[in-house]
Amino acid sequence: MTEFVQVSTATPQRAQAVSLAQGAVRARLAAGAQIVGPVVSVFWHLGEFGEGEEWRLQLTTTRDRYAELEKHLLDNHPWDNPEVIAVPIEGAFRCLQWIKDSVEPV
Repeated sequence: MTEFVQVSTATPQRAQAVSLAQGAVRARLAAGAQIVGPVVSVFWHLGEFGEGEEWRLQLTTTRDRYAELEKHLLDNHPWDNPEVIAVPIEGAFRCLQWIKDSVEPV
C-alpha cells in the first residue's frame, strides 16, 4: 500500500474551502490543495434526499500526516459532520518526494 493519500472534502462556500486549504498547507499537514467548484452534489443526509452546490477541496499528504490533517479539517469545517475521504495515490517519484518533503515538520 502506498504511503501517500489524496484527501477530499467539500464546503458550501469557496472562502471556506480556501481557508481550510491555507491552514492545512501552512501547517504542513498537506503538500498542496486544489479547490474546484462550484460542483453539484446529490446525496442522502439525515434520511433525506438532497441536492446542493459545494466547493470541492482535494489535498495531498502522507499516511503519517493524515490523522493530523483529518483533525484540522474536522475542527475547522463549517459542517458538524463533513465527508472527509482519503484514497491511496501513486505517482511519479519526484511528485511523491515533493509531497513527503512538503509535509515534513520543520
